[in-house]
Amino acid sequence: MNTTNRLLRENEEEMDYENIKSKITSVLSDLTPEQQYRLLYKEMCDVCKEQEWGDPFSYARSKEIYAAIELGHRVAPDFSGADALGPDGEGYEYKSTIAKRCKGSYTGISVQPTWEEQEEYLKKEKIGKYSKHYYNRFEDGKLVESWEMDAEDVLDILLPKMKRAYPNALIGRNGKPKADPRLGANVSWTEIKKYGKRVI
Repeated sequence: MNTTNRLLRENEEEMDYENIKSKITSVLSDLTPEQQYRLLYKEMCDVCKEQEWGDPFSYARSKEIYAAIELGHRVAPDFSGADALGPDGEGYEYKSTIAKRCKGSYTGISVQPTWEEQEEYLKKEKIGKYSKHYYNRFEDGKLVESWEMDAEDVLDILLPKMKRAYPNALIGRNGKPKADPRLGANVSWTEIKKYGKRVI
């Protein structure tokens, strides 16, 4: 059992964050910052291994795990595909930022041979595949804001933007086909406020 779990289980009652932090800080106080970092890094790895959540330090995985816990979702078991799962196993997409406002960047999307195929791919395999999209903002190590948007609204926002960008995704500035064409577009803060629902 890792140190954090032992500290939490010593007190069967529900503890608030500050009480938990105080107990952990008392254990860490005799350590150097470097030792603290290594210990906490290992603790995070141990917790994620025990829960089968994967490597918390791969890409934005730690933020996905944190958000899933805070939002009452299940952590997705794989790195590819959904970031979290709903009560019936439906996939959810997370977009995280540490900026002052929530936003969502959809980048690195594989380009299909025609726009018709691209649109179908976006609706069935990429964006529309996840019933809900969450735009999460982190500050000082905490999830301080989260907005939920249905996939249909996300598609209504992104499809026109991607359709405009599609021709340039295939051909480079030199006029030759790109070796690895990718497509991307953003959901803005204004769009999130207009179509989304704040959940945190």
